Amino acid sequence: MSELNNKKILPAEKKSPQVPEPKEPVRMPMLVLRGLVLFPQMVLHFDVGREKSILALNRVMSGDRKIFLVAQKNIRDDEPKADGLYKIGVVAQVKQIIKSQGGTWRVLVEGMYRAKTIEVLSESPFFEGMIAEFPLRITRSVKSAMCDALMRTVKDLFEEYCYLTPRMPKELIVSALVSEDPVHLAEYIAGNMQMEVEDKQTILSQSDPLKRLEILARLLEEENDILSLEADIQEKVKGQIDKNQREYYLREQMKAISGELGEDDDQEEIQEYYDKIAKIKFDAETAEKLGKEVDRLSKLPGNSNEAGVIRGYLDTVLELPWGKRTADKIDVKKAKALLDREHYGLRKVKERILELLSVRKLAPEIKGQIICLVGPPGVGKTSIARSIAKSMGRKYVRISLGGVRDESDIRGHRKTYIGAMPGRIINAMKLAGSQNPLMLLDEVDKLGNDYRGDPSAALLEVLDSEQNHAFRDHFIEVPFDLSDVLFIATANTLDTIPGPLRDRMEIIELSSYTREEKFHIAKNHLCPKQLKRHGLTASKAKITDDAVYALIDNYTREAGVRQLEREIASLLRKSAKQIVSGDAKKVVIDNANITDFLGPRRFKPELIQSFDEVGMVNGLAWTSVGGEMLQVEVAVMDGAGKLELTGSLGDVMKESAHAAVSYIRAHWEQYGVEHDFYKTRDIHIHVPEGAVPKDGPSAGVTICTALISALSGTPVRRDVAMTGEITLRGRVLPIGGLKEKTMAAYRAGIKTVVIPAENEPDLAEVDEVVKEHIRFITAERIDTVLETALVRKPRAKASTPVLDAIASEGKEPLSKANSPIPQ
Repeated sequence: MSELNNKKILPAEKKSPQVPEPKEPVRMPMLVLRGLVLFPQMVLHFDVGREKSILALNRVMSGDRKIFLVAQKNIRDDEPKADGLYKIGVVAQVKQIIKSQGGTWRVLVEGMYRAKTIEVLSESPFFEGMIAEFPLRITRSVKSAMCDALMRTVKDLFEEYCYLTPRMPKELIVSALVSEDPVHLAEYIAGNMQMEVEDKQTILSQSDPLKRLEILARLLEEENDILSLEADIQEKVKGQIDKNQREYYLREQMKAISGELGEDDDQEEIQEYYDKIAKIKFDAETAEKLGKEVDRLSKLPGNSNEAGVIRGYLDTVLELPWGKRTADKIDVKKAKALLDREHYGLRKVKERILELLSVRKLAPEIKGQIICLVGPPGVGKTSIARSIAKSMGRKYVRISLGGVRDESDIRGHRKTYIGAMPGRIINAMKLAGSQNPLMLLDEVDKLGNDYRGDPSAALLEVLDSEQNHAFRDHFIEVPFDLSDVLFIATANTLDTIPGPLRDRMEIIELSSYTREEKFHIAKNHLCPKQLKRHGLTASKAKITDDAVYALIDNYTREAGVRQLEREIASLLRKSAKQIVSGDAKKVVIDNANITDFLGPRRFKPELIQSFDEVGMVNGLAWTSVGGEMLQVEVAVMDGAGKLELTGSLGDVMKESAHAAVSYIRAHWEQYGVEHDFYKTRDIHIHVPEGAVPKDGPSAGVTICTALISALSGTPVRRDVAMTGEITLRGRVLPIGGLKEKTMAAYRAGIKTVVIPAENEPDLAEVDEVVKEHIRFITAERIDTVLETALVRKPRAKASTPVLDAIASEGKEPLSKANSPIPQ
């Protein structure tokens, strides 16, 4: 709840201090006031926001509208308890309630009589207690000379208070000065004065009218002393301001005199700014803007805050590389040699980069080529951008966009804000020192957005060649040309990049490294790099080829080579320790002793079974860390046609299983399967490593082969693996990730891999060592897959009684593809 003590307390109709007979205590809802004290016969506006207070008002509005208003002791307590409330309050009648925005209520109440809390009966859902009337003790002394003297003293002090508080309404002053009722006078003045809640509560709790006047006189005296002191302080402050203004004028005169004598440092600074602006060939708009800023600076005191802001603005703008460019030194052959030396594999990416350099060589003025490198972590996206900059002879600057959620990070803050600065784009241009650097926008897929704006929308202008020749940062406020910048973005996935931003970029996908590629990268790049970093040479520490393969197969499972580099570094650190401690002069790490350095092998190699088995088929899958062999198991049991799918399968993979079952039902006699298997057999399809989620359509042919093998009792060749999507007509559709999948088959010792016929062109990307050891079979239909995978051809089943009956009547039997399925 929020009760605001800035509402005017209006006087109620003046009444004589009649003391009614005390009434019996009654059960009544209580409303807790924070920073407010209500007096009897007073009208008060205040805001209500706490839930308990709103519920209490809801209760009384359905009844007699009477509620007990009592103040809380600690104004900072949002949820006061019963012991945190004063005992004395006022029973009031709710006159009006207005619901305002934000869930608060504006309440108008009129105080009726003073009351006391006998007992708090309930604190939830709102305060409720036994409330008894608590009248004043009216004695004959009210008509005494002492009472008159106290009233006159209070009126005089209140008049002085109003003089020191000029904003006090005149009607309040007149109403207090003409009052002849001591009770009304004390409550009226206390209710309209700005005083502490504790002081107002003291007056309300006092039952003797004369003592009330004494307390009020003391409080007025103290308040008047404070107000008088404040007035004196304000006079002194005003005098000090006048003094400062006088000093300012004198200082300005001194500045003019110093200028005439040629001794003014500020004037030299102003002239330096003018000279820098004249030296840089700005366009008319920018030159005019900067000139106005220098003119403003010349008219300000050198030590003022605004002068510091303008200096920072001018320094930032003038430090930008206006018109500074590096000449492109493009040599395609040297660039190719550089890329091959620094990056192994990545043939498609290198070709696209060389194409870009070739076009730049022929048409240097071409603009708007923005490349986005998409691939898993650790495959070399950032280092490729650095190599491009080196091959072109351009400055390289990187902007990390991961986690950026504020549009001002891209466009900057206006210089009127405290601590304002330019955005990341302009700051990167200042760091590069060139107007045509290569700017890497790293992790563009990690951009976020919230109430502060969408930074991806701000990047649209940066990357649009039709707009970025006049990019306006909020801080510099003048157009800056970004059209000569070569932008390269990196991302791990395309899914989170907004469509308009993705549309401005050319996407180049980087696949994960194969086993052989990782081996060559480790042998030719990572090992020499880490040897040098750890102060070792090849004569002191050596990692054999089989140890590198062991690192790849048994200690890392990733798409890139970051973890592989960490493991190599770990081996060399342990080797350095042995050499320094004198345990060995040379350390050779091979497959036999690698566990002594890194502990037990974390990952087991995927190997094929030692025998052919029914219902067990080797499939191939793509993951973010490369390809894997995925075995599919099928078990057939007597039952009622229940199909069970386990192994954390996704919806697409489950649909592939249902499609395979439907295909077998339509062609049962062709594969030696019982025609009513879907009614008399329970089928359980399981893909091992059940804790790992799996999805995708490429396991369709694998599931179909396993089903036919299990239903017909035909074993599957253990050295055959397959991939492809199956349709209800038995067609085999193409898949993705063939390069990684075939590498997984090679690792596992597979001899034959069945792939969709439409994926045959993709074999050009498959590693040469894989093509040397694996025979590839292309399949357009499932029949080719089964002929390759099954040990023998399943024996076809005889025609069903339905077909025999049709034939006996002399009718033409239906084709196998359209044979009726038993229901």
